[in-house]
Amino acid sequence: MNPSDEIELCEVVITAPDSEWLRGFTRSLVVDRLASNVHNFAPVRSTYRWGDEVHDRTEGRASLHTRRSLISVIVERAAEVHPYVVPSISARPIYDGSPDYLAWIRRQTEQVFPSVAPGDSGGTQVNE
Repeated sequence: MNPSDEIELCEVVITAPDSEWLRGFTRSLVVDRLASNVHNFAPVRSTYRWGDEVHDRTEGRASLHTRRSLISVIVERAAEVHPYVVPSISARPIYDGSPDYLAWIRRQTEQVFPSVAPGDSGGTQVNE
């Protein structure tokens, strides 16, 4: 295995105000092979500045494993349906791990099957 192959793999973290919406959204990413798997955490407590105010709220957080080459597709899909104006989506490289697990991530994301229509956004909501 080429050592640079691991760098192509990454963990993408996404948050949203509604953990159920986030579970459905991230499930669609697995169904469409944009991610091999997802771990959903809820609730998480987020503190952030939006506009001139500091907010403290409960959100859902998801961590998924994928290829770096698929991040732009994930970001684009989120931009279409995510309830926040500026969705929190960030990625971290996977440098190493179980060779069998890393190979499994690659196999699960080899052939992407994008949905014809984006999922339901659950309404529009701006970051507060």
